[in-house]
Amino acid sequence: MGKATQTQQIKQYLESGGTLTALSALEKFGCMRLAARINDLRKDKLPIASRTITKGDKRFAEYYINTL
Repeated sequence: MGKATQTQQIKQYLESGGTLTALSALEKFGCMRLAARINDLRKDKLPIASRTITKGDKRFAEYYINTL
């Protein structure tokens, strides 16, 4: 069996309780288009939620599985 795709790796990571930002996805999976991969997973009915993180004057999304 071949290596898992970025989308599969991201899905497994989120399902295990992890959270991802664009920077952490690049570091962990070499994924430069996290929002596109999240969109793919949402189309497959994965309940991914996001929250906005603010650090100084920078804002970015953090994605996680909504378990509620």
